[in-house]
Amino acid sequence: MNALRRSPAVAVLVALLLASAILLAVEFGLGAASYGSGTVADPCRPRTFAGGGIDALVQRVVLDGLDGAACKLGTSREELVLSLSKAGGYPTRRFDRHMVEVALRAGMLAAVTRAEQRGDIPVFLDPLLRRAIRSAPLDKLLRGAISIPSLIG
Repeated sequence: MNALRRSPAVAVLVALLLASAILLAVEFGLGAASYGSGTVADPCRPRTFAGGGIDALVQRVVLDGLDGAACKLGTSREELVLSLSKAGGYPTRRFDRHMVEVALRAGMLAAVTRAEQRGDIPVFLDPLLRRAIRSAPLDKLLRGAISIPSLIG
């Protein structure tokens, strides 16, 4: 105790150690041991999506389409997206580009159908979206040769 009175640095160090111990105890009490150990959702099962507006609608349709493609390929949506990355370091399967393109088109077409059935997409947009999905150069998009903004104009 005499050392604590003599040196303010030691007192600060002890206070910091005590605060870090309390912080660790609180975090573990709140479940920190299980952080990052979540399960990956099954892409073949329907998911619910929150939000509203055009941004949420686009996200919902794209994520639903990716789920459909992942289900068709027998993988998770996350693994499918990581497998499309040019960067290495991910322990994922690489899929044949043709397989991915066929699965993505089928997944996106099914997602548009579900969105229309939910009433999220007006009926008059259906043929336009389907034509875009069928004719978009997915192989170039997947290779990164063109960007989505350049498709829009």
